Amino acid sequence: MNLLFRLIYTLLFSRFRSRVPILGPCKTPFRCLPTDLDVLLHMNNGKYCSLMDIARVDLMIRSDLFAIVNRNKWYPVVEAETLRFRKSIQPFARFDIETQVIGWDEKAVLLEQNFIVKKQVYCRAIVRARFLKKSGGSVTSEELLQASKLETTPPALESWIENWNKEQSQK
Repeated sequence: MNLLFRLIYTLLFSRFRSRVPILGPCKTPFRCLPTDLDVLLHMNNGKYCSLMDIARVDLMIRSDLFAIVNRNKWYPVVEAETLRFRKSIQPFARFDIETQVIGWDEKAVLLEQNFIVKKQVYCRAIVRARFLKKSGGSVTSEELLQASKLETTPPALESWIENWNKEQSQK
């Protein structure tokens, strides 16, 4: 239930926070609540993905992509993600999720999301996300770029991310 409240809070208040570029970075603040903990009393690994969803919503709202997506009747879906846990987030710890677009291919957008506690990365995630049309079918990256008036080429990816992305796109 606390994720619902966090989502509602994000939907209501993100528009009043500072604007961010459409590619990011976007820092979304959180606190590790007791309902986020597992039996070992650190943040449950399942909560990471749920909080990443909320941080991506924050990026979309603060960059005005949310309005573009709604206007075109599109919606985002996660196609694949991989996480690397470095340290445990402890109860009541404050942390930010820093979200940024790191690249794209014909079909999907790649994002990096880092969980940062006291300027240290505790978890790094790479996410492959696509946009779908409510009427059916996929939104190409070209359509997304045109709708957002973004004229740029995708930056070079780390080699392992490029390989991972190719593997995911073939599934």
